[in-house]
Amino acid sequence: MGSPASAVPAAVSDPVNAAILAVSEDRLAGFQVDPFGEIAARSGVDVDTVIERVRGMLLAGTIRRVRQTLMATNLARGALCAWQVPPEKLDAAFEYMFAEDPFSGHVVIRTTDAVSTGSNYRLWTTLKVPQGFSLRKHAEFLAREVGAERFRLMPAKMLFTLGVGHVRRRGLEPGARSDAPGEPLDTSIVELSELEWRVLVALKREFSAGELVVDLWDARAAEAGVDLETFTSIARSLSERRVIGRFSTFLEHVKAGANDERVTRYNALFHWAVPRGREIDAGREVARHYVITHAYWREGGPEFHDVNVMAVAHGMEKQRVLEHKAAIDAHLREAGIDCTYTNVFWGGRSEIKPSEIAPAAYREFCERHGIEPTTMTAGDGEIGASG
Repeated sequence: MGSPASAVPAAVSDPVNAAILAVSEDRLAGFQVDPFGEIAARSGVDVDTVIERVRGMLLAGTIRRVRQTLMATNLARGALCAWQVPPEKLDAAFEYMFAEDPFSGHVVIRTTDAVSTGSNYRLWTTLKVPQGFSLRKHAEFLAREVGAERFRLMPAKMLFTLGVGHVRRRGLEPGARSDAPGEPLDTSIVELSELEWRVLVALKREFSAGELVVDLWDARAAEAGVDLETFTSIARSLSERRVIGRFSTFLEHVKAGANDERVTRYNALFHWAVPRGREIDAGREVARHYVITHAYWREGGPEFHDVNVMAVAHGMEKQRVLEHKAAIDAHLREAGIDCTYTNVFWGGRSEIKPSEIAPAAYREFCERHGIEPTTMTAGDGEIGASG
């Protein structure tokens, strides 16, 4: 691996990079003892070249982060949150959520093509708070900090697909889908021991370019204060308990990357209101479409015309994204699932970062802001609701 980083091709369109990314974006499910070896085996690219290319793309900004993801919905209370913020405060609220709140992940300003139910909710974020703390209380704190007039918390009641894979999704025909519907994944919380949290915190931290080596987990085991065998054993156990997501190289899909190349230009959040009792059926049918990167059962409430199935798709052309949406709408009708309402919320300015989910991190956050942590604890059976 002797090539200088500047000499390593960093564009997604490079054939070797494309072969690596087709695997490394979202194909490595669960905990991988040897993720680069697995990428090499599946892509047909030797392991030294895989590491060299991933390192080069990370340094060039083509890849924005490399990390082991978690099924955070099973580790922390979370929700999609829509915020109604006065126009003059919108940009400042965006900056605050991205830069100042470690528990806000995706931060996106969205618009609709026409004024419709919920279109005055311009700021959308994902929000997670560690186990034991209140999602509602944290959202109320954020609302005060940014001057939000209202917010709507929409926890995921069920997941149907969760992946990215922008490279392998290129060139899809509208309606392209799998033979089988998506598999529902529940969002029940899994409790961990102090040792398991130590391993998990070390496991999930994103990698710098210099940390990308064949023996990837040696340093992380030392960071967690355990030997490698204990580290991998606990990581495997967490994976079996379905709290580990995937090992992933996340592409920069918002800004231009190497050679001014973009992975995608349009980010669409699809909304459907389907009959009560058909949410899981509808979510599974939506999730079978290859263009969909995320699909959930969430309750939008009256603010969003009682939508209950949401999904995300990306594309290079707006009209093509709409064609994918039309194909999914037609498929739902063919499956006997009638929608009483549907809409598209388009993503504009956006930033993405992993949400912090460690309980110790939340206590430290409270102390920094002069908040007594015990006042932010969750009540029995507390769920997200409107603010």
